[in-house]
Amino acid sequence: MGTTDLSNAADLLRDAPDVTLFAHVSPDADALGSALALASVLTARGAAVRVAFGFPADVPRSLRGLDREGLVVPVAEVPAAPPLVVALDCASIERLGALADRVPATVAAGGRVLVVDHHVSNTRFGTDHVIDDTAVATAVLVLDLLDELGAELTPHIAECLYAGLVSDTGSFRRATPATHTTAARLIAAGVDPSAVARELMDSHPFAWLGLVSGSLSRAQLVPDAADGHGLVVTVVSLTDLTGLDAEDADSVVDLLRTVTEAGVAAVAKELAPNRWSVSLRSVGAVDVRAVAASLGGGGHRLAAGFPAAGSAEDVLVTIKNAFA
Repeated sequence: MGTTDLSNAADLLRDAPDVTLFAHVSPDADALGSALALASVLTARGAAVRVAFGFPADVPRSLRGLDREGLVVPVAEVPAAPPLVVALDCASIERLGALADRVPATVAAGGRVLVVDHHVSNTRFGTDHVIDDTAVATAVLVLDLLDELGAELTPHIAECLYAGLVSDTGSFRRATPATHTTAARLIAAGVDPSAVARELMDSHPFAWLGLVSGSLSRAQLVPDAADGHGLVVTVVSLTDLTGLDAEDADSVVDLLRTVTEAGVAAVAKELAPNRWSVSLRSVGAVDVRAVAASLGGGGHRLAAGFPAAGSAEDVLVTIKNAFA
């Protein structure tokens, strides 16, 4: 449990004339959906609003349908010192990437930085915080904040929040009773669960089949790793991603997680030559967040990640050693 001063956060936002909302680099549905849901409410109230993230340059394909109002702007269009910044789903300032410099600039200029997040590792880098590590998604905290503001839950806003909820709970694998109550409320507000799931997780270009085929054919099983729980690991190279988006590799780790002999699944995705993003998933017994944190990353107990550098062989060794 963390700092959840919804009243203070609502006071900051209620009459703010200019608000800049940040999602973390390589935004997922929880980060961007949360930002766009809150941005939509603030726009309707007459504020000048922009949403941004430090990397990549464009909105990931699976999330483009969430930005119906065209609120996402490139890094170059973000003011050097916005008067009010809201950072969503960001555990640390480093997760803002190219936008990290806006936080100290805003504070130095007398502005405020509101951090809304559900990661246990949050460093509380803002001036104000709504943080609850028991929340299954940042979208849940944003919904609480919208309720505090007395905002209308439109179908579009509900869709943005539902996308974050279904994404961060692993399609409700990590849901609580309250999660389903929240989902029911969002569906009642106008969400089409089937349409959201298809756009987020079930739509891929034909070339994706080759990516999956190649990466799965290289998968390695280390039965004795992770204290005997087992590790299954593979890499997705830039060559595998030819003609595809980086997000097309994100589903591979969920395929690996179905291996019954492994309690941990790991996928290293090459973002640039010899620069990798490693995704970790635990079936339940192993705390992958602790491993990720030891390697400069973070996340949650059952889903985490970390950056890595070197050849594919180097990264595989790093992963195997981490769970040796």
